[in-house]
Amino acid sequence: MTTTILVAGGTGDLGGRIITALLNRGAAVRALVRSSTDTHKVEQLEQRGVKVIRVDMADISQMSQACEGASCVISALQGLRDVIVETQSALLDAALAAGVPRFIPSDFSSDFTKLSVGDNRNFDLRREFNAHLDKKTSITATSILNGAFAELLTYNIPLLDFQKKRVGYWESADWRVDFTTMDNTAAFTAAAALDPSVPRILRIASFQISAGELATLAGEITKDTFELVRLGSRAELAAYNQRTRAAHPEGEQEVYPSWQRSQYIYSMFSVQNEPLDNDRYPDVKWTSARDVLTAR
Repeated sequence: MTTTILVAGGTGDLGGRIITALLNRGAAVRALVRSSTDTHKVEQLEQRGVKVIRVDMADISQMSQACEGASCVISALQGLRDVIVETQSALLDAALAAGVPRFIPSDFSSDFTKLSVGDNRNFDLRREFNAHLDKKTSITATSILNGAFAELLTYNIPLLDFQKKRVGYWESADWRVDFTTMDNTAAFTAAAALDPSVPRILRIASFQISAGELATLAGEITKDTFELVRLGSRAELAAYNQRTRAAHPEGEQEVYPSWQRSQYIYSMFSVQNEPLDNDRYPDVKWTSARDVLTAR
């Protein structure tokens, strides 16, 4: 019998990859989309055999009907509190009303369970929603924590800047940061959605790499020398984030204001995924740091 998985946020980058991974595993996929979703995006999903259901994301009754018969609801929704807390809570209530046994929230991040409130605004929203989720004992939840998306390493961020031939780090050049590609995250999520025995939290990483190792690897690939630069301590970065956030309150209404991006850097250099659950699904083939940097 074919297992049905419902995905909310399937027209986004990660959500679309999760849908692809589910289809590759033979699942029947439903995509829950807003009534205003672009018709072209809907048609693209339908052409792949996905059943797309347009709903008012504030209407629990509509969403509950869409959830009926699903074995798991995966949320790949992204946004601020109105999405991560309020819309996801409505989606959760709809799943509960439909009797869906499992729910995977849109966590997909560094391990916010090991961070303090205020360290990362967007992670605080995930923490708030998960506190609500854990009160719902009639549904089994699984958070998938993947560190940072490995694709960031190709964007000339301070940690790895190919244009300036520089690798920047905070605290220690030996600290190993968790990175997972979006495709690896999607493949693992699809496997977890079809696995009824998953635990509350799964931690993964395509690779864990330090600034020193990044500088060496980037140099090998480009045949250039990459300068290794200490940009400060974690305490200094945390203090900078607090000052910048206080000075720019308008950023509270933005998903990725400059201080939020800096908070992500703080998270990357503050927590690690340990232990890793990479071996849980042997058919997930993990992408290496060399593969990511070579394909940039």
